[in-house]
Amino acid sequence: MSSEPSIVWFRRDLRTSDHPAILAAAERSPRALALFVLDDRLLKPSGQPRIDFLHRCLHALNDELGGRLMVVHGDPVKVVPRIAKEIGAGSVHISADYAPYGRRRDEAVEEALGDVELVRSGSPYAVAPGRVRKQDGTPFKVFTPFRNAWLEHGWRKPADTDASTLDWIEPEHGEEIPKAQEKLPDARQLWEEFRDERLHDYDNTRDRPDLDATSRLSAFLRWGVLHPRTLLQDCDGTFRSELAWREFYADVLWHRPETARQNLDRKFDRMQLDDDKELFEAWKQGRTGFGIVDAGMRQLLQEGFMHNRVRMIVASFLVKDLHLPWWWGARHFMNHLIDGDIASNQHNWQWVAGCGTDASPFFRVFNPLTQAKKFDPDGVYVRKYAPDSHEITPIVDHAVERQVALDRYQAIKA
Repeated sequence: MSSEPSIVWFRRDLRTSDHPAILAAAERSPRALALFVLDDRLLKPSGQPRIDFLHRCLHALNDELGGRLMVVHGDPVKVVPRIAKEIGAGSVHISADYAPYGRRRDEAVEEALGDVELVRSGSPYAVAPGRVRKQDGTPFKVFTPFRNAWLEHGWRKPADTDASTLDWIEPEHGEEIPKAQEKLPDARQLWEEFRDERLHDYDNTRDRPDLDATSRLSAFLRWGVLHPRTLLQDCDGTFRSELAWREFYADVLWHRPETARQNLDRKFDRMQLDDDKELFEAWKQGRTGFGIVDAGMRQLLQEGFMHNRVRMIVASFLVKDLHLPWWWGARHFMNHLIDGDIASNQHNWQWVAGCGTDASPFFRVFNPLTQAKKFDPDGVYVRKYAPDSHEITPIVDHAVERQVALDRYQAIKA
């Protein structure tokens, strides 16, 4: 056991329970500094809803740590080595980050730390990206075989940690955590309520935005307030598959980091796209004249959230009715979604746009009217978020634009 203290650098793991990095730090030294770095590279592309939620998460973590979370604003490549030197740390402990920027940042921090070891333990996923592969060692490109191999691979048991696992050092300096409008709910309690009251019917109701039928835990998973292991030990079936999608897209981005910005299927680079900013603005503001599209876009602006079925409907409308680039929509989502996650967001958009792995065929064009009748049959969702939508003249003719989209698709196939 070293006499040198450690640093636990929190990022997408804002909890003390089931935290492998805390366990690894405790094996080195009984004392550790809890650190969070407000990094402009991540904050600037984030909309205010996601930043506000982060602040709530930081306050909750600080409370768990007895007020001893050190928050610093700056470039982690400079901040982390400086603080390690200040306290004489022997090691810095992190949960591994598998996103493109996170990987580059951690490699740069590791180099800047010099003799101080950067120790990666655990990740935001049940199974780390890159771990599940085909028998020939190549990555999976289709979801169902990935899910089957992922289930067969399995995952570790939760790590036995809490705030008392380490003796947390009182920070000598740092910044005040920005104020949050309200306290963060107890994520574990939210999960248990969903599990006990609604999970049994999830398979039948999950596509209904008019019902309170989903867990609403995606933001807690995104920030690591909950680890997916916590959920996986209490669920199976469809809900487990939804968690597998999150892991699949993280795996895809790990192997193909360029797909955060580019079509995975490069033939779609030839697709004719429009650049009508007025139509894009109408879509963003929820003023298209299509009720379920408008309701979804306004829910996004009001709550920083949108029901998953509606995310697919509004994405299809942008790409196939308005013929606008999927990355315009992806950027808008990342700016407003509290649960905005680069891997899931970009690849779900590509799924709808037909240009991703395991993609929905491009010729599957969602009809917003029939989708509304099927999934919001009594109009409850539309009346809640876009009660005036019926007064807005539809900005396009769906049948006409559907054919335009199919014709453009045939052109790139040829």
